[in-house]
Amino acid sequence: MIDLHVSKMDEGQRLNKYLMKYLNDAPASFIYKMIRKKNIVMNNKRVKGDEIIHEADIISLYLSDETISKFQKNKTAENVDVKAKGNKLQVLYQDDDIMAIHKPAGVLSQKASAGDYSINECLIDYCKNNHVISDEAFLTFTPSVCNRLDRNTSGIILAGISLKGSQFLSETLKKRTSDKFYYTVVFGEMTKGIHEAAFISKDRSANKSSIMSEAEYKHLSPDVSNDYTRIETAFEPLFVKNGYSLIKVKLITGKSHQIRAHLRSLGFYVVGDTKYGNVKINTIMRDRYKLKHHLLHAGEVIIPDYRGDKLVIKDKLPEQFISICMGLGLSIDNI
Repeated sequence: MIDLHVSKMDEGQRLNKYLMKYLNDAPASFIYKMIRKKNIVMNNKRVKGDEIIHEADIISLYLSDETISKFQKNKTAENVDVKAKGNKLQVLYQDDDIMAIHKPAGVLSQKASAGDYSINECLIDYCKNNHVISDEAFLTFTPSVCNRLDRNTSGIILAGISLKGSQFLSETLKKRTSDKFYYTVVFGEMTKGIHEAAFISKDRSANKSSIMSEAEYKHLSPDVSNDYTRIETAFEPLFVKNGYSLIKVKLITGKSHQIRAHLRSLGFYVVGDTKYGNVKINTIMRDRYKLKHHLLHAGEVIIPDYRGDKLVIKDKLPEQFISICMGLGLSIDNI
């Protein structure tokens, strides 16, 4: 027999979901059978399984240690812990439910293959080693990043470190109620702001997106237009000099490569961008500043109505970004 004390980070989910995470190798039929036989109760009362659990609830499992171990394959706290591989997590904001962290350029948001150590694994390692989440809590919940950035894009990654936080972030990102701002340097002088809707289509084999204006999209046949998705982006020039522009970008929709491809369609090239950029300019940037990736930084996120107030999270520009702006004569005073 064991008593499970519901923590704050576990509350808000259905009892059956919680039990399936704790007994992660048990079939649902077994769990419901134990509930019917009153071998699983909550707060000393019979349950159905669809109850919403709350902090301080006590779930009693009248099961043998052998049975519990049998249905907990590969789900120990030790298995969750990941060895750091040189990545030190930089925390920008943290409370009981969510965390905002800095992702350097060149690091994956989530792993693409089994051997990768992404910012997500770094997050888990940080939470374990700094006791952000207890060993017991790790049995039913694993912290996870809730948004992604391209490998070579730096900046803010949001993560849920409780079920409540994960659910909140997933909802606000899905409904696009948060404002996300990026900074970039482009080749080309953007003399006034641009707020434009367009349509994007991605060639997955080439991992490259193409942009079509609204006027062009209207003339497409239905079988072709189905390949395109509407996007919307706002570009604000902060400083323009000598053929370059420092730009603040508001990402209203969020599609893969949206900012870089949209700028390219407007005649502006993100410096260092080998996929949508200008080869000659990229060569200059590599030789002069050792820039080996596109210069795009997710620098600000505004989350409305978070705990009754607006939450503003900022991530300062990387040193190389600042160095390039200084070299090009682009003032960063407005950032």
